[in-house]
Amino acid sequence: MKISGQLPDSMLTIEDAMKMNRQETRNLYRRYINPAFVAVVSLIDFDKQFVRAQGEYIWDVEGRRYLDFLGGYGALNLGHNPPEILEAVKSVMERPNILQATLNPLASVLAHNLAQVTPGDLEKVFFCNSGTEAVEGALKLARAAMPGRKKILYCENSFHGKSYGSLSVTGRTKYQKPFLPLLPDCEAVAFGDLQALEEKLSAQDVAAFIVEPIQGEGGINVPAGGYLAGVRQLCDHYGSLLIVDEIQTGFGRTGRLFACEYDRIVPDIMCLAKSLGGGVIPIGAYIARPGIWDKVYNGMDKYALHTSTFGGNTLAMAAGIAALSGIITQNLALQAEEKGSYLIAKLRELQERYDLIKEVRGRGLLIGLEFKQPVGGALDKLTGGKVNELAGEYFGSLVAGELMNKHQIITAYTLNNPNVIRLEPPLTVSIASIDGVVDALIAIFERGGFTKVTLSSVGTAIRSMFK
Repeated sequence: MKISGQLPDSMLTIEDAMKMNRQETRNLYRRYINPAFVAVVSLIDFDKQFVRAQGEYIWDVEGRRYLDFLGGYGALNLGHNPPEILEAVKSVMERPNILQATLNPLASVLAHNLAQVTPGDLEKVFFCNSGTEAVEGALKLARAAMPGRKKILYCENSFHGKSYGSLSVTGRTKYQKPFLPLLPDCEAVAFGDLQALEEKLSAQDVAAFIVEPIQGEGGINVPAGGYLAGVRQLCDHYGSLLIVDEIQTGFGRTGRLFACEYDRIVPDIMCLAKSLGGGVIPIGAYIARPGIWDKVYNGMDKYALHTSTFGGNTLAMAAGIAALSGIITQNLALQAEEKGSYLIAKLRELQERYDLIKEVRGRGLLIGLEFKQPVGGALDKLTGGKVNELAGEYFGSLVAGELMNKHQIITAYTLNNPNVIRLEPPLTVSIASIDGVVDALIAIFERGGFTKVTLSSVGTAIRSMFK
């Protein structure tokens, strides 16, 4: 029986958590958090107990070392537990962390620094705690800044988050359908298609178009060169705002500090998160052109129209200041460009060698390896007849499971296209580690019989992964 105000004897401690074994963790997750998630990660043996992390590596409870080629979906550009970020956070521990009744000098410094390195005249910053919150704030700003225009355009196959507003502009029906109706006046257009975009913009009722420079969860989809430049021109011509979502692509990931720099454009609003916290503290932010921000929030009656309790807290701001400095001083964008070019070239050699690889694509160290969908034959027996539903759609997860369990390399598939393995390591990753991943993929394909295979025989390869 629960008794208000009393600490139950059944309450657990941090020490209890540190001592829990794998099954105990599963049991608590299953009961109190998400039983289906337990089933999914247990199926491919992903729920290992990791107890230490540093740089590009993590270690499990048995002392085995794993190479992290997932990198927190772009949140670990500096690697795990970078010492400079931990020291920055420790240095402000005695200050008040949350105190809205005053001005936080660390927030003002991080905002200043972001304004120095983001494109053009982007200058006004709002701090929050995650990427989806940054998108929510950007959508609110765009709508309020464009009276008479309420429509928001977004791209098919995009991903901007799963809170209500950001889900409304995320281009996958699977995530939207259970929560309909979503935010009204949100319409999708094809990614990379300037003609389709112009057809929507020409009605001159669009407040903003939100777009990722590279679609991450969509399968690491890179548009043709000049796409964002064309988008910028169309938005200017028809009087719509441009929101660029750099949550995953930002802070050096693609070989530039921000991916929109490839097309030399200045967004009206840019969404940021993930690596801004140095992989230690969650931070989200949007940064906007001052003229747009002023329309909505400049005034004593409007300054508090959009706020966040933890946004701009001291620990997060210290982490952000140190992370931005570290990313720039270590020239991680250049490292990502050089290492990414090296890895993509290696993967394309594998594509020539193995029929199973459909495509290699990406920029910098945001790389997708897409597999052809295996169909029919032996897979029917393996999946109980659900070839297209399981082995077809989730073949990438089987390869990720093989990398994890036999080669101690952590990867994952992309949410909107589960046939794509994402390769997104810390930007500090070594060339030796990159070579190790390529060698592991070769070993998987060879052991699975993938050399010059026909797709009808892939069932043999999948079965080998479960041995």
